[in-house]
Amino acid sequence: MAVPAVNFPPELLLRAQGIRVAFFDVDGVLTDGGLYMSEKGESLKRFNILDGLGLKLLQRAGIVPAVITGRDSKALRGRLAALGVEHVHYGTEDKRPAAEKTLSELGLDWSRAAGIGDDWPDLPVLHRCAMAAAPSNAHAEVRAASHYVTQAAGGHGAAREFCDLLLTASGRYASLLEGYA
Repeated sequence: MAVPAVNFPPELLLRAQGIRVAFFDVDGVLTDGGLYMSEKGESLKRFNILDGLGLKLLQRAGIVPAVITGRDSKALRGRLAALGVEHVHYGTEDKRPAAEKTLSELGLDWSRAAGIGDDWPDLPVLHRCAMAAAPSNAHAEVRAASHYVTQAAGGHGAAREFCDLLLTASGRYASLLEGYA
């Protein structure tokens, strides 16, 4: 049996127990926050493959990944579709109502929600989640509002680290890892 290498403080795992939905921002969390623009004005995004598997593993563990982003692009839609993420709100500046809509659709409340974000528009969601996280390079106010700040930066494995925390707290991490042994 594979012994997990990840390790989180017990009080953090207790806080993250019972999470059923995880809210993700995109720019600065699932990407590095940079905007790459083509000569034609098209926005290009760089996604980290570690983060993608993390979202898939959440789904296997019965935790719903939900994305709320202020932007919209073909690249983003394609990536989230490839990952099987069904609960997505594009072009959403006011993220709290979008999160509340998702919670209502899932029959859940904030006590079953976790979220990860990097800047001020994410705060209304993070303040209400039972478990809030931020990438290491998030804005200072978001880091201060979070229960956990990842070691990894946004777009460089921060979302995966957040997923690993939720999977560990759910008791599913080790069994999922065993499938790759």
